[in-house]
Amino acid sequence: MKRLIMLALVAATAFACGTPKTVQESRKVIKGYWNLDEVTYDSTGTFNVTLFNDTSAECFEGSMWRFIPNNNTGRYSIENSNCPTGERNFIFTIQEIDPTSGLYDFLLKPTNAKGKSDTNAGYRLSLTQLNENSMRWEQTVSLDGKPFKINMNFSKIND
Repeated sequence: MKRLIMLALVAATAFACGTPKTVQESRKVIKGYWNLDEVTYDSTGTFNVTLFNDTSAECFEGSMWRFIPNNNTGRYSIENSNCPTGERNFIFTIQEIDPTSGLYDFLLKPTNAKGKSDTNAGYRLSLTQLNENSMRWEQTVSLDGKPFKINMNFSKIND
């Protein structure tokens, strides 16, 4: 009897700590290839923005991304000949912030091809839109002591 109660408690704990259903659904939607169409800002002007400590926002426009959610890995490829081109690897996590509002955090950590990070740096973004055709990330940074939003707009590439 004690074993049965213990087994029930372990099972209940495992199910309670599982990945929320909405995050599981988001991982299914994000799977595949995406194009980063446009990087925009919530302020007008000309800005020199470097994304993910890699290259300029302009170089990221037109980059192709692949998300592999079963092992939380992916890669993106910069193809603009005026930029440092090539493939970059990353690991990612989707975390639900508020189940009622559907807000998520998207954590991205650049890695080498073997999944190891040289700097251990990661980036937290808000996943503000995700459906079968489009995705939008927002990153809030500080500019002259005020919040400054960087918006990254993706479109799904049907494979």
